[in-house]
Amino acid sequence: MKKITFIGALLFTLISLSFATPFGLDRYEIYLNNKLVLKQSVNQPLNLRVLQLDNAKENDQLQIVYSHCRKDNGPGTGRSVALKDEQGATLLKWTFADASGADLKMTIPVKELVHWQKKKAGHELSLYYSANELPKGEMLSMVRFK
Repeated sequence: MKKITFIGALLFTLISLSFATPFGLDRYEIYLNNKLVLKQSVNQPLNLRVLQLDNAKENDQLQIVYSHCRKDNGPGTGRSVALKDEQGATLLKWTFADASGADLKMTIPVKELVHWQKKKAGHELSLYYSANELPKGEMLSMVRFK
């Protein structure tokens, strides 16, 4: 009887863990000048999605890699990233060619974020990703400077 209970408990634990892992979910990474600064799965709470750019300089580059939960965990098609204010108004939108090869990065000049941060001082700004595979879009992170 103990053996059956142990096997049952072990199977229950393994099944529970399989549902708790982010396997199969969209995920993304954000780099500042090729240095990883944020790595998230889309199931993580929004309050963890804050991109601190305190040390960023205007000529720096922000790179975003978004992997969809498709079987190949590849990039989307018709990709874009938008900068929005707290009301959801799009301030700026960058569009990117479909990725080919190993480089999946979408590059955004930090000076464009700094411009809007100054213009919209006191407002919450956020980055949103969208693609043909994700037409409604996904908030990547809030953008914060000093």
